[in-house]
Amino acid sequence: MPKENYYGLILAGGRGTRFWPRSRRARSKQVLSFLGDRTLIQQTVDRLSAILPPERIWVLTNDDLRGEIVRQLPEVPKNQILAEPAQRNTAPCIGLAAHILHSINPNAVMGVFPADHVITKPKRYAKLLKPAFKAAEAGNIAVLGIKPRWPETGYGYIEFGKGVQAGSRTVENVISFREKPDIKTAKKFVAAGRFFWNAGMFFWKAETLLEALRKHQPKTWTLLAGLPTWGKRDFSTRVAESFPRCENISIDYAVLEKAKNVVGIAIDDIGWNDVGSWNAVYELLDRDVDGNALVSETLARDSVGNYVDAKGKLVALLGVRDLVVVDTPDALLIADRNRAQEVGAIVKALEQRKRDDLL
Repeated sequence: MPKENYYGLILAGGRGTRFWPRSRRARSKQVLSFLGDRTLIQQTVDRLSAILPPERIWVLTNDDLRGEIVRQLPEVPKNQILAEPAQRNTAPCIGLAAHILHSINPNAVMGVFPADHVITKPKRYAKLLKPAFKAAEAGNIAVLGIKPRWPETGYGYIEFGKGVQAGSRTVENVISFREKPDIKTAKKFVAAGRFFWNAGMFFWKAETLLEALRKHQPKTWTLLAGLPTWGKRDFSTRVAESFPRCENISIDYAVLEKAKNVVGIAIDDIGWNDVGSWNAVYELLDRDVDGNALVSETLARDSVGNYVDAKGKLVALLGVRDLVVVDTPDALLIADRNRAQEVGAIVKALEQRKRDDLL
């Protein structure tokens, strides 16, 4: 099967609430830049360009972000950057993309990629995509597993068989998917050497995914199967009517944990980071001798392990440790860096106060 049948789907619908106040509804995490000048979604397209031309890249996002993503990705056809009419988690939106691609090309093979991850070794990564697409061509569901660098409790894990070799580019059978573990279990996973982080990157033929939805999520499949083919005049109207009625469920629960034809590739170091919090950004950046990551002008005295992003003004730190300082024109965040995962709770509090001007 020629590579002309390969397509990429970039999922870009998240709000990135843990990156408030920089991340807002109309300027969410995926359209922000943390490393260099290119935003996270631009970097995602850049990585895929080694194997996928922009005319075979599709993006699913929301109404708040679509305009900005269209502006940032002029190389991707505008009509391939779609806003889902309602948030229904990953299974329905991936199913919608599979329906579209299958109606365009019955032999379509699609890779699914998050819009907001960092991969600092893109050439190595591109080489690993090829066997994943080939496995999907053969009718398998293929996943990528990242070799764990520490016992992480915030990720799901993919279990491979004994003797799996990270970085070998061989396709391995997936034994099981494991939910986010406690620290004791995570340490056992790392010690075993055959449990890999689930990076949220999946590959399948469009027809394979649609058949899996028919078998495991019949309600969602029925709603999607009833849609007209891509390009029909009433397509958008029908999607707006049907999509909100789909089941709100992730692709992991809906398909991956139930399917029997799942294989995977165990990946070694590609410099992968899901950039899940301000602390993750801190870990990615260069730091001074006191461990401070300073994105903007900062005068630090007796201060250790801080992250500062306050463009346009001088920040002076005196005798403080492990802080996140992020300044925007209308909001200032000062947080314990070790509690950076909790920033989303501030967004929930603002929602309760109906402070839409800060969301």
